[in-house]
Amino acid sequence: MPLYHAPTADFQFLLKDWLGLDAHYEKLGISDFDSELANEIIAQGAKFALDVVAPLNREGDEEGCKLEDGKVTTPKGFAEAYQEYVANGWNAMLGTAEYDGQDLPYTMAVPVHEMLNAANLSWRLTTMLTESATLAVTKHASKALKDIYLAKLISGEWTGTMNLTEPHAGTDLSLLSTKAEPQSDGSYKVTGNKIFITAGDQDWSDNVIHLVLARLPDAPKGVKGISLFLVPKFLPDANNAPGEANSLSVGSIEHKMGIKASPTCVMNFDGATGWLVGEENQGLACMFTMMNDARFQVGLQGLGAAEASYQGALTYARERIQSRAPQGIQNPEGKADPIVFQPDVARMLLTQKTLIEGCRALSLVYAKYMDIEKLGTEEDKENAEKILQFLTPICKAFMTDMGLETTSLGVQVFGGHGFIREWGMEQLMRDVRISMLYEGTNGIQALDLIGRKLTRDGGHMLEATYGAFNALVADIEDAQSKAKAQAILDEWKVSSTECLGMDATTAASAACDYLAYSAYSLIAVLWYSMADTAQRSDNAVLAASKAKSRDFFIERLLPRREAHKAAYLAGPDSTMAISGSEFDYL
Repeated sequence: MPLYHAPTADFQFLLKDWLGLDAHYEKLGISDFDSELANEIIAQGAKFALDVVAPLNREGDEEGCKLEDGKVTTPKGFAEAYQEYVANGWNAMLGTAEYDGQDLPYTMAVPVHEMLNAANLSWRLTTMLTESATLAVTKHASKALKDIYLAKLISGEWTGTMNLTEPHAGTDLSLLSTKAEPQSDGSYKVTGNKIFITAGDQDWSDNVIHLVLARLPDAPKGVKGISLFLVPKFLPDANNAPGEANSLSVGSIEHKMGIKASPTCVMNFDGATGWLVGEENQGLACMFTMMNDARFQVGLQGLGAAEASYQGALTYARERIQSRAPQGIQNPEGKADPIVFQPDVARMLLTQKTLIEGCRALSLVYAKYMDIEKLGTEEDKENAEKILQFLTPICKAFMTDMGLETTSLGVQVFGGHGFIREWGMEQLMRDVRISMLYEGTNGIQALDLIGRKLTRDGGHMLEATYGAFNALVADIEDAQSKAKAQAILDEWKVSSTECLGMDATTAASAACDYLAYSAYSLIAVLWYSMADTAQRSDNAVLAASKAKSRDFFIERLLPRREAHKAAYLAGPDSTMAISGSEFDYL
């Protein structure tokens, strides 16, 4: 298995030098936080990821999870690693201080999340969903529910889940049939079946808190009739300890292509006791708080797996001796040269590197605006919310598409050895494949971007996002780089604005290509910005690396956006022309 090392130097450069973390925190009025503290958190997070979580990755994949007598068991060492995680306060990073959380800025937490995903994606999933559930309870639950559940979710003593999908209702939640019957004591009896529930049960925590979408009696049809309920595995007793078992169970755990060390459960609710979160029939709006957080976190899964694959591929390419490099002998003492000097191997490695570093920069821009949405002025919060809404589907879809592409390249760099399990490269590819599917498939993300976030919004989110990236361009000091970045950004805005008049069918056929076009355009701007900042560093290797990586991205990967643009401008006719038996071989 590739030995993972956190890219702490890149994090430090991006946060302190590029994003200007100290000025960012000062503007938000959180002077207790600074780049020095961020570096310490990143260093400690890297140590935990490397020493505790990463060594469990391959063994967890081999062992998998088990369901026996209604109880789920995770692989050896997973529960112990979680207890260490909780004891060290990692689970509480983003929790509100009112319930014993650390209230860290997102710009400090997001690097740790990337590292955990790179070290062990299966292990990270349970903590990720707990954080998302905690956010939903924080924003929407009554004070009475918060007083019982929130501190324990924040500490990690109890874990959380998201229960949306049913066997007949995936993306189309209007078909959801789980029912909630009101009781005289203010609680509800929840009955129904949910599938694909990450960590629906495990052997890590004393209690599992399920957030479940269900319908009240006589609720409106469709998504307008969905409510959200908090349903614990064990009902808390008078001392707020797990008491009587609730009427729910694990029907089975899924056997999957990847993330085998994460228990993906079929959950049965048989009149389970639950409590309403938020208002009646407003469950989907409440759940979107959790879903949007999880979508960004899933994007980080793509980024983390990509980084782990790149590190493995780079190490192997430097060590693997095979043939002579076409540009001349690179290893005169040996019979052949390391394959890192082969142009095609260098192409694959640089494709990995530039996509990863571009997406990492995107993730930290996203984290910066999450800080602003939480702590900024009202005007700044409103603007940040628009930017986050627009970037969420891009982060989720592009970063996971990128994760599959780069992990596939990692296998390719290894040649035949990449196909062999003991090297660990194929596991990364299997594990990351799910990230393109859950929390809304990437096709759904693209539809959300071009439909809800662009055309139906009338371009307001687009304008806010353009402003955020335009500010980065304005700070570029090199005139040539500034002009090129500005041209890319302006073309993207003009092309995006032209999409506002698309009808529903045209937009739907354009969606995936428009999302990719947008991602390549915005990441190109980030590369010009990063490389320009790096030139002012006293680290010559960093400056050269960022400049050369920028050039590779602009020359070899940015041209992809033109193909995506041509495709989405082609319209829906050829896509919709074939139907019925015409799909078959005749």
